Formats: sequence, C-alpha cells, structure tokens
Amino acid sequence: MTKHRQIIGRWGESIAAAYLERKGYLVIDRNITTPVGEIDILASKEESGEKFLIFVEVKTRTSHKFGNPEDAMTQTKWNHLIAAINEYLADLPEREENWQVDVVAVQKLSQSIPPDIQHFENVNLTDDPY
Repeated sequence: MTKHRQIIGRWGESIAAAYLERKGYLVIDRNITTPVGEIDILASKEESGEKFLIFVEVKTRTSHKFGNPEDAMTQTKWNHLIAAINEYLADLPEREENWQVDVVAVQKLSQSIPPDIQHFENVNLTDDPY
C-alpha cells in the first residue's frame, strides 16, 4: 500500500471514529492487528439493555475513479475481516456473543464540502447461499 493510500485510509478511520462517537458508540480500539488481518475500529453500543461489540470496516475514497467506498467491501475482503474477527474473539477470556460488523464509507470529493459518510449497520456478506 502506498504512503498516500495509508494517509487517506487513516484519515477516513478518524472521520469514521468521530462519527460513531457522535452516534453514541464507544470506540474501544483502532487498527487491531491479528495474524490474519486488521480490524479498523472496535466499538461497542448498548441496545435494549444488551451490549454489542461492533467491528467496523472503514472504506474511504477521494474520487469516483474506483466507485463508491462501500463497493470496495468485496467477498475476499469480507472473508479476511471475518477471519480477523474470529482470531480476535478467540483471544478473549469471556467471548462476547453479541457482535456485528458495520461498514462506514467515507467519501471526500471536494476540499470545500464536508465528507459524505454512509453507515451500513450489521452487514453480512457470505458466499453461503443458504
């Protein structure tokens, strides 16, 4: 990955983390590295008295050249993310049963306009048709 792409990616993750905090999420950690991949943001939220761990994948774009940011969440990237999540959860002494994956798409097409943020909650991509 080029240095420029890393800078854009980290910028998008910062925007996403601030957005999630404004929505009432607690950001627990960022850029968690596991032997099989990275988790961009780990957050939590309470809903109806239940606490959920939220694994957040952030996709950032600064042009339309490669489509919308969320289009970058391919099946291959999904499989790597799920493997990283499973690796992370396996190391927890008390495994959280309530967890989900969210995707936050950040798009900044102009310096004069704030970034567009799309939040896709409880995403599930699977190659299992059943």
